[in-house]
Amino acid sequence: MIFVGQSGDGEQVYLDATRSRAVFICGKRGSGKSYTTGVFLEELVERDDVLVIVADPMRNFHTMSLPNHEQESVLWNWGLSAKGVPVRLLVPGDPVRRYGKDVIEIFEGRGVQVESLRVNPGDIPPDGWLDLFGLDITQPMGIALYRAVQKCRDQSGTHFFIPDLIDRLQRDPQIRETSVQALVLRLETAANEWDIFSSRYREVGEVFVPQTVNVIDLGLLEISRFGLRNLVLAVLVRDLFRKRRDARLREELGLPSEIPKVWLAIDEAQEFVPAGKVALAKEPLIQWVKEGRQPGLSLILASQQPGAVDREVLSQCDVVLCHKVTATDDVDSLNRLSHDYMARELKVYLKQLSRTGEAIMVDDSRERVDVVQIRPRRSKHGGAEL
Repeated sequence: MIFVGQSGDGEQVYLDATRSRAVFICGKRGSGKSYTTGVFLEELVERDDVLVIVADPMRNFHTMSLPNHEQESVLWNWGLSAKGVPVRLLVPGDPVRRYGKDVIEIFEGRGVQVESLRVNPGDIPPDGWLDLFGLDITQPMGIALYRAVQKCRDQSGTHFFIPDLIDRLQRDPQIRETSVQALVLRLETAANEWDIFSSRYREVGEVFVPQTVNVIDLGLLEISRFGLRNLVLAVLVRDLFRKRRDARLREELGLPSEIPKVWLAIDEAQEFVPAGKVALAKEPLIQWVKEGRQPGLSLILASQQPGAVDREVLSQCDVVLCHKVTATDDVDSLNRLSHDYMARELKVYLKQLSRTGEAIMVDDSRERVDVVQIRPRRSKHGGAEL
């Protein structure tokens, strides 16, 4: 059970986490969405049977290794104490190149494990490569790259790398030399300048560890036309889904599995599952939220802009935690999540919020709506304004 907070009458509010859940946390800037996400992560990291992963484009969650001394008196009133949690900071590329040695030393002094995170090229499907470079399957360069990726997959499965792709392109007699040169230039740029691709295959178990908040620092990657933030998340989501699907079968047959259930949290969700737009991570995340319950995949989405998040994803969320929202588009989007068992529309409940840290909690499994005061964080919150 996840201890979320207290209802208006002082009753403690819990969320049943014994099965897979899809949670949507929202609220305008400064209302507490990242803080509430941290509460979930604190609760989940205590379990030894799940992987806890957070995609962090705003760089809010590495501070969880530190105790929340700023709110010690509030924690005391709740019967809690300040306490940091184990944090593993996963850096796309080379940590020294991205941060510098002095930053890494400070992180390690705070007890944060700093590890390199690299994408396995073979985990990107052929159409993903086309999306990454903005190529069309109906055009010569798109056809050439698609065919090269597919042939590498046919020969090596997912265990191939950028040099293998380049070699395949250069040995294909059906491709014009100018197309080969253009594609090789793009692939060499991706390999050398982006600094995110692996030169050896890394299994999920090497990357993520249990009883730790595994923080993927996507804030290091610029928002660009290449969509590198989306690429990193898309590859990891596809791989985790595939590995957990296979693990679930082994568990049903009474066999040991290598990867436990997964809770994946994504801050600024509108960047990865945008309404009315294409994003590299969108399709795999829709599959995760639609089909992930059976293999034990849970999802937490957090956003300042509910109206900018894809409706197909929102409709699959069985828990909504909504802090203060005022923009008309966002209120209307949330109101579409109202259910038959609710005495009023969700927008009416939203008007009841008056204090910082309050949220409307809609739990579909219990068919219940509560105004909840979110419990204080035990670990340090990194999303406060300076």
